Amino acid sequence: MSGQILMKGNEALGEAAIIAGCRFYFGYPITPQNEIPAYMSRRLPEEGGTFLQAESEIAAINMVFGAAAAGARVMTSSSSPGMSLKQEGLTYIAGAELPCVVVNIMRGGPGLGNIAGSQGDYFQSTRGGGNGDYRNIVLTPATVQEMADLTVLAFDLADKYRIAVLVLGDGYLGQISEALTLPKPTGKVFEKPWALTGAKGRKPNKIASLRLVPETSLEELNLVLDEKYKEISASECMHESYLTDDADFLLVAYGTSSRICREAVTELRAEGIKVGLFRLITAWPFPAAALQKAAVNAKNILTVEMSLGQMIEDVKLSVKDPEKVDFYGRSGGMLPETDEIKRRIKAYGN
Repeated sequence: MSGQILMKGNEALGEAAIIAGCRFYFGYPITPQNEIPAYMSRRLPEEGGTFLQAESEIAAINMVFGAAAAGARVMTSSSSPGMSLKQEGLTYIAGAELPCVVVNIMRGGPGLGNIAGSQGDYFQSTRGGGNGDYRNIVLTPATVQEMADLTVLAFDLADKYRIAVLVLGDGYLGQISEALTLPKPTGKVFEKPWALTGAKGRKPNKIASLRLVPETSLEELNLVLDEKYKEISASECMHESYLTDDADFLLVAYGTSSRICREAVTELRAEGIKVGLFRLITAWPFPAAALQKAAVNAKNILTVEMSLGQMIEDVKLSVKDPEKVDFYGRSGGMLPETDEIKRRIKAYGN
């Protein structure tokens, strides 16, 4: 495929995974991400890959563990309640230092909630979600183009750092159709001497997350992981600043919320009000230094989320004056409204 094509967000993500070299997908159906397994079930056999609908989300993430341990590029996807079921497997993957890509197309919660788009899984995604001291890289696309581009990047980051990389979208982004240019393979090759590929003249490899001696093996693993996370934090923060250089007021958002904020910025600028947008591309590592710089001259900061306030904690920790950070959010699958964002920004000037 070449040139621009029209694709749904979920399907663009699936094609990008194949472009990136993913040849194994394990998943279980749940709305609003069902187009991903449907797409992979058709495309992977065409590419000589393997698609398997597991009997549960728990089974799917453990199949990911197995394929990753063998050195394969592997992906699973789900939506919010299904991601809750994957957390035990994700912490095992972290403890075994295995690379994989996990997609969460968020829906309204808590519990089974509904099938509308939401951003209520920010805490779960950026704080680990399972037990122990671990992190996952979290990428937050805002367009169908980024659903594809960041998925290709996710596989490279996973292999580079031997880590699970989450692509954190929402139901609206997964379902919309937009024109995009499919990304090309990066061509990066990551050697995997640790993989379980058969000894073949070498000493056997061992992959496990169980380390029973706390004063040596388990603490040693945690210290190794901590150094890795520090390296990722220093090297992989990503964001977009839109009209922030002269902004008196700053909006902070990600994903679908950032698209609504961008519209509000455009309309407020047309009225002569200097507003800018700071958009996360990585939710973890959180781009704290860049946000602090973008917010240094802002009189007020408004975080906008499709939740009742989760990202706002990281925003407050990042800026010099957390007292000027305010919040506007909708939950349960409701979208923030451009007019309400504009009303709140104008209220700061009074």
